[in-house]
Amino acid sequence: MTTMLVASSGGHFTQLAELWPRIEGVGKDCIWVTFDSPQTRSMLKDQRVEYVPYIKPRGLSSVLRNVPQAFKLIRKYNVNSVISTGSAIALAYLPYSAIRGIPTHYIESATRVEGPSVTGKALSRVPGIKFYNQHEAWANEQWKFLGSVFDGFESVPLTQKPAGIRRAVVSVGTMEDYSFRDFFVRLADYLSDAESVLWQTGSTDVSDLNIDGKEVVPAHELEQAMQEADVVIAHAGTGTALTSLRMGKRPILVPRDSSNGQHIDDHQFQTAALLDNMGLALSRKVEDLTKADLLEAAGFKVVRSGTPRILQLS
Repeated sequence: MTTMLVASSGGHFTQLAELWPRIEGVGKDCIWVTFDSPQTRSMLKDQRVEYVPYIKPRGLSSVLRNVPQAFKLIRKYNVNSVISTGSAIALAYLPYSAIRGIPTHYIESATRVEGPSVTGKALSRVPGIKFYNQHEAWANEQWKFLGSVFDGFESVPLTQKPAGIRRAVVSVGTMEDYSFRDFFVRLADYLSDAESVLWQTGSTDVSDLNIDGKEVVPAHELEQAMQEADVVIAHAGTGTALTSLRMGKRPILVPRDSSNGQHIDDHQFQTAALLDNMGLALSRKVEDLTKADLLEAAGFKVVRSGTPRILQLS
């Protein structure tokens, strides 16, 4: 009897990996179902995992193509509970498991500060699924507040603040089809004197900029670079922000703007504002980002202030 953990690669996967050790109420023998990427390969190297075809955000046709695989894997592993943090991959697995009477749990992304995502809204019409969120402000009878991936973090000032930026990490996650060029243009100038910069560029073309960009970076390599960096500057994706906090850094989060073709919607502004208000990040628009912001963020570290709460599934 097995718990199936279902998540898209990137931030959804990072959140489930962070929450899973804290979850109670289901069996701990598990099988991961996700997309094949350097991130998931790195983090799941000692885990049971099934890599499935990529599903684009709001890609209904690719969701439907994955449904037969869901039937197969749920039966193959004799699954007795399913947990997902989304996104579209949840639409291929959770309705079927719920219809079969398997305890099925959907945890909305911490990115969704004000209400459920498109995936969450679609799944909320399916009987038999239990729903949880990570923001108590919009919890209700259907959406139970569970706790957050950001529980237990605290930002504290360094006793000796750096005089300059020697090492930095710049990261925009693993999103396909969405460029974030303005972000890299600005930072290429600000970090031109740094000794070492890890530029994780995703799908953005930076070939004409004076930087050594990497489209994707394995999780262990990114984490090590963040630990060693003076500052982390990133898009406001939950997975990237969470990784930075776990590595002890107070990141600068620069939201992608959908009006500039940088994302499918503007939820990253909510994530950046949330973490800024918590004191765990600096939120800046691309056009407002200054070189002084880099030094301000570098003057803090992030620590665990306590043991995060246990997450009890009903």
